[in-house]
Amino acid sequence: MISRYPFAPRPCDARLKMRIASLNTQNMRLLPSREVGRLHGAWDSDDPEDPSLDRIDRRLTADLLRETDADLIALQEVFDLATLEHFHARYLLPSGARPYAHRVCLPGNDGRGLDVAILSRRALGEVRSHATLTPGDLGLSLPEGVDPEMPVFRRDCLMAEVGALTLFVMHFKSPYPDEAASWRTRNLEAQAARALIERHFEAPASALWLILGDLNEPDDPHLSLPRATAPLEHGFSVDLMARMPRPERWTYFDPHSGRYHCPDAMLASPALAARYPDAVPRILRKGLGEEAARFAGARLEGVGFHRPHASDHAAVVIDLPGL
Repeated sequence: MISRYPFAPRPCDARLKMRIASLNTQNMRLLPSREVGRLHGAWDSDDPEDPSLDRIDRRLTADLLRETDADLIALQEVFDLATLEHFHARYLLPSGARPYAHRVCLPGNDGRGLDVAILSRRALGEVRSHATLTPGDLGLSLPEGVDPEMPVFRRDCLMAEVGALTLFVMHFKSPYPDEAASWRTRNLEAQAARALIERHFEAPASALWLILGDLNEPDDPHLSLPRATAPLEHGFSVDLMARMPRPERWTYFDPHSGRYHCPDAMLASPALAARYPDAVPRILRKGLGEEAARFAGARLEGVGFHRPHASDHAAVVIDLPGL
């Protein structure tokens, strides 16, 4: 029997602890249909898949998010606000999850409309999209051939204040199909995110902020390039995922290469990391297909070998007491 709630029950007073989760939902969008709305399943449009599994996928996505019982969830690959509202009303609430009163999905730059989004039970302060920000706005040095007036973020950098904490929800360019070109795009996104944080806070190292989302940085020794996300690392932030043993630090299985990666990030400001020295992220892999054989735990009811599944990414969860 699969536990409905994988974490210990929490007091009703949410001020005692803030639980934050992040999940790439894999291409979640409303499709034209004679039915009252239908969500695209957790599969990529360029791969032939079985649409009859779409509803099961999204039920599993809802079950996975319900199990996080997070106060705030950062989502990636959500088509638009209508998609988010439909998923919340038709899938998440029927799964038994407590409602999220605050739901945000602002237009980004992905041509397919796959944006970043937030579900929150906590009231949000300032919420700001940076989808229109250009490299020229930030005075970044550009690689040859890059237009300084083109949007710098492939999707967006969505900033949201929740209490004393400021979140930056991101989804960087994937490493495909051109590794070198993708690296330049992703590296520029990392530079822009750092510049944005440095502009927003007078003293970034002592402010309380957290970068989370899918940074699409491959963990692959066969790649010839250094880490594109290096501008956000090396002392500028603290990688909370690195608090886990390396063999446990994976959130994604690539069925094409058979490799396991950790593209899903939680990068904390030095002050936030110092305030919570014992806060270690947890990875919920029970929504992944059975093809991710490194995970030997119980899966959600209905998960198949490749599909149905909740997503091709695992969910990442962290508890921050006292926020």
